Amino acid sequence: MISEEDLTKQQNVPYEERISRIEKLLEGKENPRAFELGLLLALKMGQEIRDKKPLGSTTASLVASWNKTYPTSIVEEAIASAKEFLTNPAKLAEKIKATMLKANESQKKEEAEDAE
Repeated sequence: MISEEDLTKQQNVPYEERISRIEKLLEGKENPRAFELGLLLALKMGQEIRDKKPLGSTTASLVASWNKTYPTSIVEEAIASAKEFLTNPAKLAEKIKATMLKANESQKKEEAEDAE
């Protein structure tokens, strides 16, 4: 279970390390979720902005490679997630938190049913 403390620790991780972690997470996945791709895209776009590079200078090739690998719907959803992350991170953080809480509740319910 991920706690508030875990989330706080994640916020203190250097930016480049966050990107590296997401890339490693995605390396072993045959079918990543759109949200995971969107998170990577948002971080890479953020890096472009930090480095004062034109937006898309490195991320355009990333998205192009996804178009060759994943269904169009997944890529489009990833782009939408990245935009939401960049323009309204608080809303996205709440959505992530709600999803994690829901998953934790489901896991507890399954554990309780298994114990019976």
